[in-house]
Amino acid sequence: MIPQFPIKLVGKRMLAPGVAHVSFLRDDGQALDYIPGQFIQLHLIGRDGLPTKRSYSLATIHDHAMGPGEAVDIAVSFVPGGTATALFEGMKEGDRIEASGPFGRFSLLPNDANRRYLLIGTGTGITPYRSMLPLLEKAIVERSCEVVLLFGARTEQELIYADDFRAMAAKHPGRFRFMPCYSREFNEAAGPDARRGYVTEHLAALSPQAEGDIAYLCGNPNMVDAAFEALKAAGMPIPHIRREKYTSGK
Repeated sequence: MIPQFPIKLVGKRMLAPGVAHVSFLRDDGQALDYIPGQFIQLHLIGRDGLPTKRSYSLATIHDHAMGPGEAVDIAVSFVPGGTATALFEGMKEGDRIEASGPFGRFSLLPNDANRRYLLIGTGTGITPYRSMLPLLEKAIVERSCEVVLLFGARTEQELIYADDFRAMAAKHPGRFRFMPCYSREFNEAAGPDARRGYVTEHLAALSPQAEGDIAYLCGNPNMVDAAFEALKAAGMPIPHIRREKYTSGK
């Protein structure tokens, strides 16, 4: 059994309509170190009175070994009537909850030798890529890797953490491309890499390569499935297509 540990709320702010950035400290004096891309589980009591869990990718920009007393961040989608939503809406700074983890293998691998990363995400499925930014930058600097990040959202207001991705693109022009894809309201000021429509509509234009590309897919299950099939049809080997599906559980 994976041991549980207490975490304490130390900050909460809205990132977008219906999405909050929530910060916790591990409250037992231990560090909550993790590999960028991993997630934790929060242990809740459901509406039926039975224990339940919710999984959240860690959003902290992770560039060193986490130590005791360092906050960890998650992005939380509010779902009307949801158990987790009710919890987060009612939590105040200093409130505690039980957690476990970290879990998951949706991470960059130390032996990757690819020339380009294709990162595709929708909604809060973009969260793991925020935590990966230092490792992605290391790949850019040390082995001249390219990174293309397609982020699908309905509007500019729903592009959570966009400032972090745009800052990385400005720091590494030509090596890090941030491509927001707007399915509802196009932002004319979003720059030359902005696109209209869904992320899956723009995969072919990136010419996915069977040898040299590694893709990460995270977010809406339908998008993940469609993008997986498109990349596979383009000739990318399945081990080079790494997936994690997000659902908004109640």
